[in-house]
Amino acid sequence: MMPRIRLPAMLLLALIAGACTPASEHAREVSSRDSRDRLTLGTVQREIREGMSGAEVAAVLGAPNMVTSDERRRETWVYDRIATEQVYSNSAGGVNALFLAGVSGRSGASQTTQRSLTVIIRFSEAGTVRDFNYRSSSF
Repeated sequence: MMPRIRLPAMLLLALIAGACTPASEHAREVSSRDSRDRLTLGTVQREIREGMSGAEVAAVLGAPNMVTSDERRRETWVYDRIATEQVYSNSAGGVNALFLAGVSGRSGASQTTQRSLTVIIRFSEAGTVRDFNYRSSSF
């Protein structure tokens, strides 16, 4: 009689444990949302090239935060992005049953990260990219 009770209890416990989502999975899901909508270091490194027109740069990076020009009327575009990401995730699962005396499981995580990205793009008199620099930091 004892093995018959033990097997269903073990199966139920395995189902409960399998239903709980690990906190690391929650954090990964939250951080991957809307990542395509942000100016990123990878986008700058992959897409920006010398000789591109201002229209091409704007199509890739969007509007700059600041535009200046020098004495020769060559424009400099500055993109400055600062982001604070706060991720909190938890999950709970459990069953209260008389023969199991209540089984529950919880997991959770929280994380706050600040990142900054500054991109400086200098244009020639012809309106094409002559050089660009960037700096990225995370803290």
